Amino acid sequence: MRVKKEALVLLLAGGVGSRLNILVQNRAKPAVPFGGLYRIIDFSLSNVMNSGLTKVGVLTQYKPLSLMRHLGMGEAWDFTGRNRGVKILPPHTGFKDSDWYKGTADAVRQNIDFLERNPADEVIILSGDHIYHMDFHAMLEYHRFKKADVTVGMMVVPMSEIHQFGAGIIDNENRIVDWEEKPENPKTNLASMGIYIFDREYLLNTLSRDREENDFGMHILPRAIANDNVFAYPFYGYWRDVGTIQAYWEANMDTIRKNSGISPELWGIRTNMETSGLPADRSPAYFGSEASVSCSMISAGCSIRGTVQNSVLAPGVVVEEGAVVRDSILFTDCVVEKNSVVDLTICDKRVRIHGEAVVGAGSNHEFANKLQPNHLYTGISLIGKEAVVPPGVTIGRNCIINSHVSEEAFSGKEIADGETI
Repeated sequence: MRVKKEALVLLLAGGVGSRLNILVQNRAKPAVPFGGLYRIIDFSLSNVMNSGLTKVGVLTQYKPLSLMRHLGMGEAWDFTGRNRGVKILPPHTGFKDSDWYKGTADAVRQNIDFLERNPADEVIILSGDHIYHMDFHAMLEYHRFKKADVTVGMMVVPMSEIHQFGAGIIDNENRIVDWEEKPENPKTNLASMGIYIFDREYLLNTLSRDREENDFGMHILPRAIANDNVFAYPFYGYWRDVGTIQAYWEANMDTIRKNSGISPELWGIRTNMETSGLPADRSPAYFGSEASVSCSMISAGCSIRGTVQNSVLAPGVVVEEGAVVRDSILFTDCVVEKNSVVDLTICDKRVRIHGEAVVGAGSNHEFANKLQPNHLYTGISLIGKEAVVPPGVTIGRNCIINSHVSEEAFSGKEIADGETI
C-alpha cells in the first residue's frame, strides 16, 4: 500500500482586517498582539505544529513586515530543519493594486508553484486570524476516510451571527449538499471556519480550470458541492473570529474568564518570545505594597502599584500609584501614570497616559464613533501606538486616539464620546 505523503499547509495571512481599526495601522491582522504574550497567528501556527505537520507556506500581503519579523525562520514553532520549514509567500504584484490577491482562491492560485514544488497528497488551507485549538491530523484522517475531494471545518454559531460566514447544509453523512455565502436569510446555523482540506490534484485542477474564480466560499465551494465530494468536518471546541474590535476584546477577556474554553498554555500555543515583547532579560512582574489586582493577566516586566481589574497587560506595562486599569487591554510597555483611569480601552504599544487623565469616562455607550460607527459602538475606546494622553484630559467612550498622537494634538481637556484625534 502506498504511504501517504505529509499534507502541505497554506496559511492565509494577507487580509487587511480593517475593522480592527488603528490596531492594523502598522501591522497585518495576524500580527496583532493577543492575550498579553501572543500574536493572533500564533494559534494557527501552533495548531499546525501540534498536529505534527512541518511544511507551511504563509501567504502575506498587507503590511507584512511585522508579521515576517515575528515568523522569522519558524524556530519558535519547531519548523526549522532539513525537511521542514516556513516559507513566506508575498503576492506576485505587478504595477497596479488589481494585481494583488483578489480573494482566497486567487491567493493560492498565485502561489501554485509552491504547491508544485512540494509534493503532498493533501493541501490544508487555514486563516491566520482566528483564535482556536484544533487537531488537523484528526481532520486529515476524517478527510481520507470520507474519500473527500474537499473537507470544510464547520461549527454551529448563533443564527444571529451566521450572516458573517459561509454556511453549509449537510445530509446525514455530513456531506455538504448546499452552500450559502454570508446569507441574509439563512437556512442553517452551520458556519465555515475558513479551514479546508483539498485533495492536492483536485485543487490544482480546480484552480487551473477557471481563473475568474477568486474566492473559495463564493466560487470554488459551490461548484465543488454541485459536482464532487465535499464534506463538513464538525468542530465543537473554542473558535473565534477576532475580526472586529468587540470580538477581539471578548476573546482577550476569555483568557481571564473561568470556564471560557480558551487556554493558550494547555493548548501548547507558542510565540516568538523576542518579538512578543518578552525577551529573556524581562524581570518578573513587580507588585507594590499598595497594588490591587483581580481577575487579570499580568505579564513579565510589569510594575503594578495601582489597581488592575479584569484586564490583560502585556510585558512591561507600568501602572503607578493611585492609577486604575479596568476592563482593558494594554500592549507592551504602556505607562499609566499616577491617579489616572483607563476603563474599557485598548492601548497599543508604548502608550503613555499622563497623571490625572481619564480614558473611557462616563457610562453612556450610545454614541458610536462618528468616523467609524461600525467599528466602535459598544463603549470601547482605542489609543494608538506610542500616543500620549496629556495630564488631566478626559476621554469618553467609543473614542479613537490615533498612533503617535502627541500632547499638542489635544485642544482641550475633554474629548467627547465618539470623537477621534
